[in-house]
Amino acid sequence: MTRNKIFALLLPLQILIVSLLSYFPEFVETYYSNGIFPYISRFERIIFGWFGFSVGDFIYGIVILLAIRWLWKTRKTWRRNYGQNLISIVACLSVVYFLFTLLWALNYRRMPLYKKMGIEREYTEQALIDFTKRLIEKTNAIHSQIEKNDTVKVVVPYTVDEIYSLSPAAYANLEKEFPYFGYSHESIKSSLMSVPLSYMGFGGYLNPFTNEAQVNMKLPLYNYPATTCHEMSHQIGYANESEANFIGYMANVYSDDIYFKYSGYSFALRYCINNIAKFDEAKAKSLLPLIHPGIRKNFKESKDFNKKYESFIEDIFEYFYDHYLKANEQKDGLETYSKFTGLLVNYYKDKEL
Repeated sequence: MTRNKIFALLLPLQILIVSLLSYFPEFVETYYSNGIFPYISRFERIIFGWFGFSVGDFIYGIVILLAIRWLWKTRKTWRRNYGQNLISIVACLSVVYFLFTLLWALNYRRMPLYKKMGIEREYTEQALIDFTKRLIEKTNAIHSQIEKNDTVKVVVPYTVDEIYSLSPAAYANLEKEFPYFGYSHESIKSSLMSVPLSYMGFGGYLNPFTNEAQVNMKLPLYNYPATTCHEMSHQIGYANESEANFIGYMANVYSDDIYFKYSGYSFALRYCINNIAKFDEAKAKSLLPLIHPGIRKNFKESKDFNKKYESFIEDIFEYFYDHYLKANEQKDGLETYSKFTGLLVNYYKDKEL
């Protein structure tokens, strides 16, 4: 039996094993997420963090070119060797799946964060509304510390690289209270594919093969710290998007920097308002006048950015990414991102913002 056939046959076996591990989240949490993964991720961040550019994006580019080259070379062989060619493709996918799972993706099967932190999962619509009112007050207060005029939008005075440099300190503060959110060895990069990411509707992504946090450099700068800290949470093994939103938010508000705090609170507020609108649009609209006009101008900045890059490409990628998330223990698909409001509501049930 050829090597390609062996690799191809191993693909369904790998998928079966990973699927079975979904029933043992405590095992994954103990032996992978808190076992071998921290060593893998730190090693990759040390190695690839030295590079001033996105190594992962560069590797993706090479892989795409090699795939095109292979398809071109085999274009005349499909009629007589289609079976062999299909085996080669499946064998390649098998190797990629193995690396993807080993280097990062098994974190999709770890223990849910709400269990780890002892947070309730369910909440009422009224609880979300009440929490949002508290969040509006807090965000307004942070905005007033930055801008004396409540009609002025916040303009972050940092460069993208300065935000990357400040982000690990935010996690260092968070780690003091939550040791399992510890972060070391910075490897945060501006994606070389920021324009395509904008059209796809993504603020960033984690490269699972190099553990580089890739951030879309086209984003409005006030939202940059929240997005950066979100991607950093993926680097330390939190794959679920709602959990990554929550951890990224927490890192922002634990930061000593006022602009990071504003980015975190305004990020959470936008999600809360949008979630309220899903079940009571009139109520969501009634809350908007309570928010400083300057904050609403920042929200409009995000809305204008999304509108600028709106295209059919986003719809296509949202469809595939939605199904990707559902296949990886996130049954709500893209809606998973907004589920972090439940973590917020229950975490702050008996705490000050």
